[in-house]
Amino acid sequence: MQNASGDYHFKSISQLMRFLDYPMPPHPLVALVNYQQVPMAVFEKGKKISLDFYKISFKDKFNGQVRYGQGYYDFEDGGLAFLKPNQIVISSDLPESNEGYVLYFHPDLIRNYRLAHAIDQYGFFSYDVSEALFLSAKEKETISGLFHTIANELENNIDQFSQDVLVSQLELLLNYSNRFYNRQFITRKNVNHEIIDKLDQLLETYFNEKNGITMGLPSVKYASMELKLSQRYLSDMLRSLTGYNTQQYIQDKVIEHSKKILSSTLLSVAEVAYQLGFEHPQSFSKLFKVKTTLSPLAFRRSFEQ
Repeated sequence: MQNASGDYHFKSISQLMRFLDYPMPPHPLVALVNYQQVPMAVFEKGKKISLDFYKISFKDKFNGQVRYGQGYYDFEDGGLAFLKPNQIVISSDLPESNEGYVLYFHPDLIRNYRLAHAIDQYGFFSYDVSEALFLSAKEKETISGLFHTIANELENNIDQFSQDVLVSQLELLLNYSNRFYNRQFITRKNVNHEIIDKLDQLLETYFNEKNGITMGLPSVKYASMELKLSQRYLSDMLRSLTGYNTQQYIQDKVIEHSKKILSSTLLSVAEVAYQLGFEHPQSFSKLFKVKTTLSPLAFRRSFEQ
């Protein structure tokens, strides 16, 4: 509910349903809501919204934008967006019209299932809303079918098998989402390669301006903030296209730049390490040897022969 600052926080699905003036769900740990049956102006614009449970939005059509931090997401053809518990979004300051469904499920729904231990593997729950999954027409049919299956199960009388069935259907929905996100990384190569180019330029500037001396090694957090992407999305996108996560990608760039310094200057190994942002020269030497099989000094000597 609203707190003193006017922001919204909901501890239970039932609490949210009451606020939306929506029928109470048959199962207290999961609810499926039709967007067309929810008042559009229910949340005060520009306020923060957070939930103690998961949310999966399936929007068949979407007009308008929803702000997340400094970004917006806007996809007229529809798609999927995911929120994990206590992730904050900001209600739209623009008029919206939605067609589709939103699925809410509480962590307790999956607590005694394998999915509870595996759900962190579905990295899209850590993506920003602006990094929503865009769906093709065929993919929308698949996702729509899954949502209708879940809806049918929720309309049945609850019995001893209900939770098992719901969790199985939920896991299938998440596995399809994983597949479709991987497809998105591949089919949007032009956009993603532009991001990689920007990352390369960002790191090159960082090294050339010797920011490592005052700021330390370039971090995953720094790169994602500068690129306005979530850390998990950036890492998953890089892994899909390059085989490396963000940390590994940055490390390769660090070593690549260190080779330039070692081969073109007389700086000591310790001076190179500190310029790059390492706190200890030994850490630099260890990483260099892991990446190249040579010590920094052995690499430099190879240019003297």
